[in-house]
Amino acid sequence: MTIEARIRELGNRHRNLEDAIHQALQSPSVDSLMLRDMKRRKLRLKEEIRELETRVP
Repeated sequence: MTIEARIRELGNRHRNLEDAIHQALQSPSVDSLMLRDMKRRKLRLKEEIRELETRVP
């Protein structure tokens, strides 16, 4: 898999998590631990995307 393809894949996962977080925040019974975990995973994806972007010429 190329770096560009990996960046796209991670970007899709990042957007999906962003949507899931938004949906969870709409729920009156949001699970704060689950929400925190989703936000951490989203941040890790963002960091990985940034690192890979530095490798692309």
